[in-house]
Amino acid sequence: MRLESTPELEAFRRKVRAFVAEHAPGVKTHSGVRAPEPALMPAIREWTAKLYGAGFLGIDWPAEYGGRPDAHPLEPFVVAEEIARARTWPPVGAASLASGALLVFGTDDQRARFLPRIRACVDVWCQLFSEPEAGSDLASLRTRARLEGEGDDAVFVVDGQKVWTTNGQHADMGYLLARTDGDAPKHKGITAFALDMRSPGVEIRPLREITGTTDFNEVFLDGVRIPAANVIGRVNDGWRVAMSSLGRERSGVAARGAELFAVLDDLVRLAGGSLEDSATRQAVGELAARVQVNAAMISMAQSRMLHGAEEPADALLGKIFFSELNHDLADFGVRLQGTEGLLVEGDAGVLAGGWWQDAHLYSRAFTIAGGANEVLRTQVAERGLGLPR
Repeated sequence: MRLESTPELEAFRRKVRAFVAEHAPGVKTHSGVRAPEPALMPAIREWTAKLYGAGFLGIDWPAEYGGRPDAHPLEPFVVAEEIARARTWPPVGAASLASGALLVFGTDDQRARFLPRIRACVDVWCQLFSEPEAGSDLASLRTRARLEGEGDDAVFVVDGQKVWTTNGQHADMGYLLARTDGDAPKHKGITAFALDMRSPGVEIRPLREITGTTDFNEVFLDGVRIPAANVIGRVNDGWRVAMSSLGRERSGVAARGAELFAVLDDLVRLAGGSLEDSATRQAVGELAARVQVNAAMISMAQSRMLHGAEEPADALLGKIFFSELNHDLADFGVRLQGTEGLLVEGDAGVLAGGWWQDAHLYSRAFTIAGGANEVLRTQVAERGLGLPR
């Protein structure tokens, strides 16, 4: 296992860092996967298009669609790290997830239609997977799609509800999973679709979270008509499509390491003179050690990926460890402030503009998003350790 970088990769990093410094659309003021204010979306679309145009996104796409297949396989991780290090906006939405599905399972016509619009950020995509009764157990989804008509006139009529849809209020397209065979085993009767979010019957309701922001949405589908030509892959094979595209989206894990180092630096500055207290030093030292362990876990997973030796538990353990460490950093940052920790964004005298309080409230979302940690621990036991169900 090799954890150090290469000179070529470091030269690429310097190139990305300079590009981010010149073109990024400003600092992202809240932690986590957050939805921007509508007024910021034009700048983020332009920024995303520039990243694709410079060859920093879609790196692993085929060359005919703008990718650089001969690039170092860790370059997407470097880009994610540098965006996080600059504390600026990553591309919003689920375009990387959707493009992963389209590249592997899409038709030539679908790739020609959708991929250039993703690269130009004409279309922001959202992920329409989770439902009120199908979050960690995604295969239990109940949204239904029934086929009407034949040939070029064939459409699927969709009814159901999705929830926890990040950036749904900004999305032009949705990567949708719906059940097309209610009699098949629950993993077998699901189909993947590309949905125009402006279609009649699509209703988006923002969800206001404990942070006071609306990063997630409910999406209601009432008789929504999707052309059969927008099926991604084969009918009733959507589970395989979804699992494959989720497996391709790994670069965000790298960004988590860069984010936590930045938060740790802020925590040390926040502690200031409190570090003269031995208990505070011990607590900060423990958190610093865990940040280093998190980085080592990311490097180990990358090394295994490069050598084709990935293990089933790698991504699961990385998500669990990161999300709980992220919470503990924010929690300690709030507690360091004493009674001032009760202040929030907008209050007079609040430290760092209320960043720590917002990060603390949001941190619980990371322990649920992508699978609740309790569920993932069960998967680690079964898939990683081979324990009985």
